Amino acid sequence: MATKALDSDIATVDVSIGNIYSLLGRFDQAVLSYRKALTALKSTRGENHPSVASVFIRLADVSSKTRKIRESKFYCENALRVYAESAVSEIMSEEIARGLIEISAIYEALSDTEEALKLLHKAMKLLEGSPGHFNTVAGIEVQMGVIFNMIGRYSDARSSFESAILKLRVCGESKSAFFGIVLNQTGLACLQMHRINEAVEFFEEAAVVLEHECGSCHLETVGVYSNLAATYDALGRVEEAIEILEYIVELREEKLGTVNPDFDEERRRLAQLLKEAGRARSSKGKSLEDLLGSNSQAMKE
Repeated sequence: MATKALDSDIATVDVSIGNIYSLLGRFDQAVLSYRKALTALKSTRGENHPSVASVFIRLADVSSKTRKIRESKFYCENALRVYAESAVSEIMSEEIARGLIEISAIYEALSDTEEALKLLHKAMKLLEGSPGHFNTVAGIEVQMGVIFNMIGRYSDARSSFESAILKLRVCGESKSAFFGIVLNQTGLACLQMHRINEAVEFFEEAAVVLEHECGSCHLETVGVYSNLAATYDALGRVEEAIEILEYIVELREEKLGTVNPDFDEERRRLAQLLKEAGRARSSKGKSLEDLLGSNSQAMKE
């Protein structure tokens, strides 16, 4: 019994060593450490213990990073087999859900988005209804929304994001940077569906949240400003679009630098709008609070 416990502890150390090797990019040594841990865990905890699946996932991740696609999928399938044969308790269901999320990320990296979505859906079902998992389920829905956006299923993306937004509001996360990023992604999905008025609402709230949490110079915040300017332009709110673009261009010129790939496009858009409006660029942009005006104030309250 003592020997088994010792072997199990050594296996845990081997996993940690493998993790360090992986972070350092020394993938061959990482694989050796993981395989050593895998043999020990199978012997001490059994073939179908979730810790065995966890090592399979690490091996799959390393194989994915080295573009050994067949090996990566082989290890993923082994991890899924272990989970399928494990006795599921409430604690185990949490561990299995985390594992499924990790495997999903590997499949996504391998461009198998359908399998990634299936695994995220399974993970969500394992956690739904369990207390204390609202944040995790919201995170899963966000990841599903991102994948839906990638493959052009914009209606599904919007539904996933909106469900996540509702959960994050309930959890008191509506002022976090993550929440602001989700709002921005939802706005982008709405744009793809030509729901421009809805997109504006999401972008405006995202701008307020990200400005408060990250500051007006943060790239995530500036990205939302750019989306908001484009959406105002599409709605014919040209003056507001111009003011925001003036703010962005000035910000990049004076603080963020002009090497950003978006800068030339933003400057071109601004020049075009100014030409259509028949006026020159303002010598000094307004503050962001002035640009977003009463909409910002209403959301802050």
